[in-house]
Formats: sequence, structure tokens, C-alpha cells
Amino acid sequence: MEKIKVKVCMGTTCFVMGGASLQELINIIPIKYGDKVVVEGASCLEKCYENSSYSKAPYVQIDNEIVEEATVEKVLEIINSKLG
Repeated sequence: MEKIKVKVCMGTTCFVMGGASLQELINIIPIKYGDKVVVEGASCLEKCYENSSYSKAPYVQIDNEIVEEATVEKVLEIINSKLG
């Protein structure tokens, strides 16, 4: 099985719009999923440029899927569904 790749945006807009709490994922994911999921911070996922109002931040990328208005719970839910 291929590992699920998670990128947490740490850019200024995402951080201010609630992404600060998403940093918890960097600690939670390895403990919860072991080597099935790889998580890293990203300086920017460049999604704010596509949405000039920034209303969908913070962003997290799970494999090739962008999660808008991401929360820790929302991200873990998506990972759980991908793992079955």
C-alpha cells in the first residue's frame, strides 16, 4: 500500500485563518498512523492566490486533494476514509 502524503500549509494566511492548530497534525499523525501516512509542513500551498478572498483557508493537501477550511478533525476523517 502506498503511503498517504499530507502537507499542512504553514503560510501566513493559513496560519492566521486557523492553521496554527493544524500544526498538531505533525505530532498526531505519526503516532496514530505510523508509517502509513507521511506528514510535513509546507511554506505555502499557493491556494490563496486562486481565491482572493482567502475565505477557504486554512488548506491541507492530502495526496492530490486540497482540503479547504481544514481542521484537525476534518483531516483525520479524510485519512481514516482513505485507509478504510
